[in-house]
Amino acid sequence: MRLVSRAQWGARAYRLPSGGTLYAGARRGVKIHYLGTAYADRPHEQCAAYVRQIQAQHMDGNGWSDIGYSFAVCTHGYVYEGRGLRRRNSANGSTSLNNQDYAVLAMVGSAGLTVPTPAQLHGLRDAIDYCRREGPAGPWLGGHRDGYATSCPGDWLHAWAHRGAPRPDTEEDDVPLTTDDIQRIAHGVWAWRNEAIDKRDMRQFVADAANHGRAAAVSGAAAVAGLGELDARLAEIAVPQLSDTHITALADQLAASPAFRDAIREGLADAVADKLAARLKD
Repeated sequence: MRLVSRAQWGARAYRLPSGGTLYAGARRGVKIHYLGTAYADRPHEQCAAYVRQIQAQHMDGNGWSDIGYSFAVCTHGYVYEGRGLRRRNSANGSTSLNNQDYAVLAMVGSAGLTVPTPAQLHGLRDAIDYCRREGPAGPWLGGHRDGYATSCPGDWLHAWAHRGAPRPDTEEDDVPLTTDDIQRIAHGVWAWRNEAIDKRDMRQFVADAANHGRAAAVSGAAAVAGLGELDARLAEIAVPQLSDTHITALADQLAASPAFRDAIREGLADAVADKLAARLKD
């Protein structure tokens, strides 16, 4: 995750007392936003200035105590710290909505550049994972328009969020194994081994593994388990062809089958752990 702190992008100090208001309890999840105005891509050297421009509009134009978003992600995949993990955002539409979910901005517009770049999608996914791991934020994911009357974050981003915010399709070797990956999968392995993983966590764990080309660990464990039709279905799916639909179907079947979960718990944990160890030696 390429995190740009407030000091690094030159944020103004937020106003007290409202700017220092903390969240009350854990967040349900993350809401994705867009700018709602025309946006043109720019060299990365100009992105920090644009984030400062957003903050100025929110503070001087809207009268808010700080930039409204928890985080903002530029087209180059960098994640700019807004109000961050602890201070309540002001972008979701009301006090209750702001307290309910983090607000993550994709720096794309309603005109001009409207579809995120692949690097930006990775950055958005990094921000979502960071909110879940460190926030804490629950598994819910959606757009600003969910629960509030607005077109934000646009049809493309809204659909992407409701597909689970998948990373762009890439070959495994093209996606470096980051510290975030290691920590997230290590948590999944620990939870699986200790029977502390629920349906939503399992779905996310399997999706993350598949998105990084590690679905072979799932299909290999299924073969060992020998669970008939499900085993055959897994064997038919080549890892490079694993689509979002396949990921969702596999995760749902895994979550719905205690016998399958019990049979592959150790095998999947060991397979992923071995792959992580091999990658870390490279």
